[in-house]
This record gives sequence, structure tokens and C-alpha cells, in this order.
Amino acid sequence: MAKQDRAVRTRRELIHSAAEIFDRAGFADASITQICARAGVSHGALHFHFGNKQALGEAVESAAARTLLYITGNVPLRHPMPLQLLVDTSHALAQWLSCDPVLRAGFGLGRDATWHGHVDLWQQWQEWVQLMLTVARNHGDLASDVVLDEAASAITAVVAGLEVLGRNDVRRHSCRAITPFWRLVLPQLSAEAVRDRIDAAGSCTAPSAARERYPDEAAHDDWRPSGVCDALPDC
Repeated sequence: MAKQDRAVRTRRELIHSAAEIFDRAGFADASITQICARAGVSHGALHFHFGNKQALGEAVESAAARTLLYITGNVPLRHPMPLQLLVDTSHALAQWLSCDPVLRAGFGLGRDATWHGHVDLWQQWQEWVQLMLTVARNHGDLASDVVLDEAASAITAVVAGLEVLGRNDVRRHSCRAITPFWRLVLPQLSAEAVRDRIDAAGSCTAPSAARERYPDEAAHDDWRPSGVCDALPDC
């Protein structure tokens, strides 16, 4: 059991270290030597877990995708305040991007021209946003002239911009950074009946009420939300 635990820890350390290197240098310029040195393991240990750098990148991307689903949860079709949930979740994502290098690297790989993976986290986020907007429309919470595709693209673009800017200033990944966007957009996005009930500042916490965790998440030895962002940045 101890040997198995060490293997799990080594795999996690390699993914975490690779994410930090990918995040800083990009996929093409990240070297196996750098990743091994940061993780404190030998080349042989890395190749025991991952056949090559591509496989390691795929593991980072997969772990990031699971974290994104942990943050968003599945789309709740009967949520009483779908627009508030969307606002809260955007805040949670911005916060997680500031403190989780694996999630940040997963999004970064999606815009890295040298990376060829199978997961597009930006597309996943945009699809979730558009589905939440659809729920809000069905609930009567959207203004009648809102175009769902355009609104989802705008929200995705703002979070993407904050992710890029936050690489040089972590304050960009905070409630303070994204709240002005919602204050500007909500009056045009929301129906008059709910406009005054939506808090642009959000709750600054992940929307756990809507989240449905993987029942077998303990089996995923390359992903663990606890211990990474146990203490999210203060708003």
C-alpha cells in the first residue's frame, strides 16, 4: 500500500510540476528535465507514469477539465436564480484560476498553438454558460432581446481576458476584477423583474448547492480539488 501511495503522490507531483512549467513557458518550451527537477523525480520515474510529454500534457488537461466540472457542476434545470448562479460561478472560476496552476495550465494549453490535445476547456466553459443562459431564459430571468450566443461569447471572452491578465497580476483573478463586468452587463442581460435581486459581486464561493461530484472521484489519482484551493483568495 505504501508503494502504491508513493506512486500516486509521484504522479500528482509530476502533473502539478508540468502544469507550472507549461503555465510559465508554454508546452513547446517546457522540458522533461525541468519538469522532473521541479517534481524532484528522475526521468525514469516520469516515464514510468507517462510515455512522453504529450501524455503528461493530456493528464494536465484532463485534471483541469475535472476541476472545471467540479466548479460548475452540471446545469441545474430548475435553479431558482440561474443568473445569480452564473455570476457566482464566474467568480469561483476566476478565483480558482488564481490559485490552481493545473486549472490555469489546462486553460492555457487551449490557446497554445504548439499544443494538440483533445479537450477544449474554453469551449466547455462557454457551453456551460450558454446552457445556464438558456435556463435563465426559460425561467423568465433574461431580457427579451438577449441573443444567447452573443451573451455566452462575451462572458467567455471576459473570463479568458482575466485569465491572461492574471498571469502578471493575480488580483485580476478576484471578485473585484470581475464584479465591474457584471455591474455593466446585468442591467442589459437580466429581466426587469429580477434585476435588483442579482448581486454582481457574487458570493465569492463555489456554488456547491448545484455541484454534483463524481461518485468515483477518489479513483482519479491525477486530480484532487481539496488541498489545491482550500483557501480561495479573499475578495
